[in-house]
Amino acid sequence: MAPMSFTELSDTDKSLLHKLAMDSIAHGLSHAQPLPVKLEDYPSHLCTNGASFVTLNLNHQLRGCIGSLNAYQPLVQDIAQHAYDAAFKDPRFSPVTESEASQLDIHISILTPAEPMKFTDEADLLAQIKPGKDGLILESGFHKGTFLPSVWDQLPQPRDFLNHLKQKAGLDSHYWSNDIKISRYRTLSF
Repeated sequence: MAPMSFTELSDTDKSLLHKLAMDSIAHGLSHAQPLPVKLEDYPSHLCTNGASFVTLNLNHQLRGCIGSLNAYQPLVQDIAQHAYDAAFKDPRFSPVTESEASQLDIHISILTPAEPMKFTDEADLLAQIKPGKDGLILESGFHKGTFLPSVWDQLPQPRDFLNHLKQKAGLDSHYWSNDIKISRYRTLSF
C-alpha cells in the first residue's frame, strides 16, 4: 500500500492512535509483547503503510523513543509495535514499570517519506535546513542517525542541531566529508 497522507488524520484518528499506543504498552506489561492489531477494527486509511516514532516522557524526561524512517507496514501496526518497543526495548532505559505506565506522556510522530537534499558544502546545507520543521537523516559510511523535528525544541540553531546529529550518528561534531548524505522529512506530531 502507498504511504499515508497527513491530510487524512482527524482529531478522532489521532485519539484512536494515541489510545492504541497506550493499549499496546498496557498489553506489553501483562503479555510481554505488543498488542496484536486487527486491521478490520480500524478505518482503512489508518491501515495504509506509514512510518512513525513513538516517544515516551515521564515527568518531562525522555523515557523511550523508537520508530522507523520507512513506511513498511500498516500505520496502526507500526504505532502498536513502536509504543511497545519504546516502553520495553529502548536500550537506553530499563523497561517501563506498571507504576510508570499510567504516568507516561505519549507522543506520536508520523513521518513523510524522506527526500535527499542536494548541497555543495556544510554552509550550503545549513542554509537550506528549516528549523522547527525538518527532521534530518545523516549518513556517512557506516554511520547513520536521525533527529525528529521535535529536537529543534532543545537545539534551535541549525549548526547545533547538525553537530549533535553527527554525534548521534557516531561521528565527531566537526566532521565533514563529501560522502555525507542528508535527507529531510516532516512529521505530523500529536
